[in-house]
Amino acid sequence: MCESCGCAGVSHESHVHGESSRHSVAVFSDILRRNNDQAAHNREHFTEHGVLALNLMSSPGSGKTSLLEATIDALGDVFRIGVIEGDLATENDARRIRAKGVPAVQITTGQACHLDAEMVHEALHHLELESLDLLFIENVGNLVCPASFDLGQHANVALLSVTEGDDKPAKYPVLFRAADLILLSKSDLLEVLDDFNPALAEQHVRALANPAKILQVSARRPETLTPWLQWLRTMWDTRYGDARKAAGTTAAVSAAAE
Repeated sequence: MCESCGCAGVSHESHVHGESSRHSVAVFSDILRRNNDQAAHNREHFTEHGVLALNLMSSPGSGKTSLLEATIDALGDVFRIGVIEGDLATENDARRIRAKGVPAVQITTGQACHLDAEMVHEALHHLELESLDLLFIENVGNLVCPASFDLGQHANVALLSVTEGDDKPAKYPVLFRAADLILLSKSDLLEVLDDFNPALAEQHVRALANPAKILQVSARRPETLTPWLQWLRTMWDTRYGDARKAAGTTAAVSAAAE
């Protein structure tokens, strides 16, 4: 939570040292209220334009950008894709995405270790939502704060790299409890790693009462991405398929997705 790391005050309020914890909680509650109001506004924009917005969360180095690159390669002819990148500094990830021919907006947060709804709203001014079907929001690498801030997304996707401990869901329950899909990334390394047990990782997720699908993926092995790509297609069709079909605009998309 931002009360722990202090980042809540970076873009909204400064913490007042020496005040009571009750005051800190009140300030944080107000930050969340304003954030949620903006997130609802963002979601209205996405829905109005028929854009499926997904919030990608994980620790640093779990392979979010590599997964996006592989996803663009696989679905770039099916869906119109856009990306919002969140990092403390540099535009490295946005450059990688743009090299794939996809619009990408980089948010550099400075000291804040998560994105918030206002940051995302500002980034939307640099994207043409009417020209997109899928918007991936790659959050700052952090297993704590990102899960506490609604960005206006339609679903949360959490990555857990097999190079991390299989007990991460137990250690960071807020993020993994909030996930609508969990991807065990870099799964090709399971062949050489003997200290990550996918079954145990799933047990920890289920202990959080989260029934989300858990998929093993590797950006280096496109064949492993099929369930992930199908999940994306199903999510988009479920939300927008009927409306687009009624408008007569998705025949090509539906055919290409088969």
